[in-house]
Formats: sequence, structure tokens, C-alpha cells
Amino acid sequence: MSAAVGLRSSTRLLAGGVLGAIVVTMGLVALFWTPLDPNKLDVLHRLRAPGLRNLLGTDEFGRDVLSRAMVGAVTGLTVALLTVVVAVSVGSAIGFLTGFFRGWIDRTVMILNDALLAFPGILLALGLVAVTGPTQYATVLALSIAYAPKVLRVVRATVLSLREREYIEASRALGNGPLYTLARHVVPNAMVPIAVLATSLFGWAILMESALSFLGLGVPPPAATWGNMLATARPFLTSAPWLSIIPGALIAVTLLSVNLLGDSLRDWLDPRM
Repeated sequence: MSAAVGLRSSTRLLAGGVLGAIVVTMGLVALFWTPLDPNKLDVLHRLRAPGLRNLLGTDEFGRDVLSRAMVGAVTGLTVALLTVVVAVSVGSAIGFLTGFFRGWIDRTVMILNDALLAFPGILLALGLVAVTGPTQYATVLALSIAYAPKVLRVVRATVLSLREREYIEASRALGNGPLYTLARHVVPNAMVPIAVLATSLFGWAILMESALSFLGLGVPPPAATWGNMLATARPFLTSAPWLSIIPGALIAVTLLSVNLLGDSLRDWLDPRM
């Protein structure tokens, strides 16, 4: 890696790490403590501007915006993390097997996979959540099903390239079984694109969860999410702008940190850099 590329990667890594640490710390703290009860109604102090008692103001029901933003970080990060784990695990497992062994199973799986990819991710997730009902785990399931086909295609393409390498032929010539060759030589060499893809998926899952919550199909109220905070802030864009600025800024900061970390990870892991 050249000095210029290394400096840019280090800068992106530092910036992304700092921003990501802020959001993650906010979520971890909210697991044990929030300044006020995020669901406590206080209609006498509704739409209060940011001040000493409510650092980020109150919403239309008098609930503390800072406390709800902290709880929303827990919801968003939890949904995104579970989505990435499920989508990457399922998509990678199927991609490794179909790409390495090929045959009629590979062709059948890819036909089904292409059919799922024909649907935009947001529409597929909307349809699944509409059927299962808006809960946190339904959101995770819907997003996992929406993203697993993308993981499968990337992993399969990587395996198709790796299976033709000389060291794979050497492993076969030594008498190693296909499962041993797959686990010992193919899987470790496919971890770099999977790691980069998982980082991107985390950002997409944050954004998709916020979109579903904004549309009323994510985690149901009164649970706080950044998406439903944005949705309820629409009637107060002029009278109480902090209601929309705060969750919107948190979504933007989280996505920026994920993108910066993903870019730096790609630079450090890509041998061509």
C-alpha cells in the first residue's frame, strides 16, 4: 500500500471509528441508563425547545428526545447487527456450496436467487413485514431475506474464481476431499469480500430499518426508533425543527461512519492497493 493511500485509509478509519464509537456508546449507555424515561408522557411540557432539563427538547407528547434518540440507537444497531449476521451466514453458506460443487443444485438455486433479486429490497421487505406484522424480529427476518440473495451472488462469484486456482488443483491432487478443500482453502480466501460486503450491509440495514419505521412497518410504537421519530416529526418541521434534525443527523452520522470504515477496510484488505 502506498503512503498516500495509507494516509487516506488511516484518516477515514479514524474518522469512521470516532463517529461509530459515539453512536455505539450512545446505544450501550441506553441499555442501562437514559436521562429520563423515554416513554413518559408530559403534555404540560410538549414541544419544549432544547434546554437544561431536556438537552434535545421534547416531542409532541412531552417525551425527552435525547432519551428516545439513545433508545433508537439500540433498536437500529440491534436490527442491523442481527440482519447482517443472518444474511451473511445464510447467503455465504449457500454461496460456498453452490459455487464449489456446481451442478443442477447450483442452477436451481441461482434461478430462485435471481427471482428474489428481481424485487427491490425495500419492496420485498415491505411485503414480508406486511405479512408477518411489524415487530423487531419480523424486521430482521424481512431484511435478512432481502439481503441474503446479494450475499449469495457475491460469495458464489468469489468461489467460482477461487475453485480454478492452482492451489485448489494441488489440494485435489493430494487426495483431499472436496469438503476439506472447501473449508481449508476456499473459505479463508473468500473472507475479504465477505467482510467488506458485511460492512456495507450494516449501513443498508440501518437505513432500511429507519425507512420501514418511518412508514409504520418497523418496530411499533411506543418503542423509539429513528425512523418513527422522523415520521412523527413531520407536522412540526417549522414549529419544532429539532424533532426531525436529531434523528436525521444520527442516521446520517451512522451511515457516514459505516461507509468510512468500509472504505478503509477495503483499502487495507485489497492486495491491489
